[in-house]
Amino acid sequence: MKKISVLVVDDSAFMRRVITDIIESEPQLKVVDTAKNGKEAIEKIKSVLPDVVTMDVEMPIMDGITALKEIMQEKPVPIIMLSSLTQEGADATVKALSLGAVDFITKPTSIFKMNTEDMKIHLIDKIKIAAKVKLQSQNTFLPQQKVTVVKNMSHGSLGLKKIIAIGTSTGGPRALQEVLPYLPQNLPASILVVQHMPPGFTRSLAERLNSISQIHVKEAEDDDILQPGYAYIAPGDHHLKVIKTGSTYRIRLTQEEPVSGHRPSVDMMMNSLAQLQISNIMGVIMTGMGSDGAKGMKNLKNQKAYNIAQNEDTCVVYGMPKSAVNLGCIDEIIPLQEIAEKITKVVGV
Repeated sequence: MKKISVLVVDDSAFMRRVITDIIESEPQLKVVDTAKNGKEAIEKIKSVLPDVVTMDVEMPIMDGITALKEIMQEKPVPIIMLSSLTQEGADATVKALSLGAVDFITKPTSIFKMNTEDMKIHLIDKIKIAAKVKLQSQNTFLPQQKVTVVKNMSHGSLGLKKIIAIGTSTGGPRALQEVLPYLPQNLPASILVVQHMPPGFTRSLAERLNSISQIHVKEAEDDDILQPGYAYIAPGDHHLKVIKTGSTYRIRLTQEEPVSGHRPSVDMMMNSLAQLQISNIMGVIMTGMGSDGAKGMKNLKNQKAYNIAQNEDTCVVYGMPKSAVNLGCIDEIIPLQEIAEKITKVVGV
């Protein structure tokens, strides 16, 4: 069986060594070369033709983001970004994902913690997944002209016709760019998004999506009242649930145990909506590894929700949608580019 070839890009010789050792501890993987900056990486990709690249975000001469842009335009290859746990690192990582990076891994605060068993498993799994992904064509998103609408938040969830529940994981940040920016500002629905990401990164994702969308996109806060024309992204390391008080729907953030290894969990969010026993809900399951959200979509379907799944051709990883399809709870399977239009049509703007 052919080994998955990896190019390791990092300005630190120590990190290159550690990452190489981790990768080569797995018999199915091999490091074909290393590079110490983005410029060197671009040249080596052309000569060694790796299956996957691990790319540091911050490097001299040419940083990871600049290199990523060039690679995706010239010779696309699955790239996993290595990011610091700082807010700057989170912002850069979200930008990288929006430009076409397949996934990311956070570096521990101490480089000596890089070689832990958890980190090894995490990195090796992500490389194996990345080697199988279908790279999407690159679109450049220009910020929409956002019109500020002053809302009176004390009036509960007035004007709310639908609640849209979106679940996604690997490939999600980029896929969300193909959905949220194309929803109209006057959408009479609230959107809840669970994207598997660590704390800090979900805030960066919300801010980026907000800057290119007509609707308002924010990281969810506990006790937020669901408002029409708003999208709420579950913060990393917190489950997002919805409760109803009178005519008002509110967000509850909890740190209950992870569900199938995930916090936030798509199943947890969707199950909380199913428990409300209301029919004005739409479930959307998009690109991602694993099966999180399949049971939640099934429970929503039992409450007469309208459910759609992203099709295999446009998914980076067709895991989560496939699991939901296999449970027989999907009304339509559609390409990513048609999801925003379908949401708008179902909501009835």
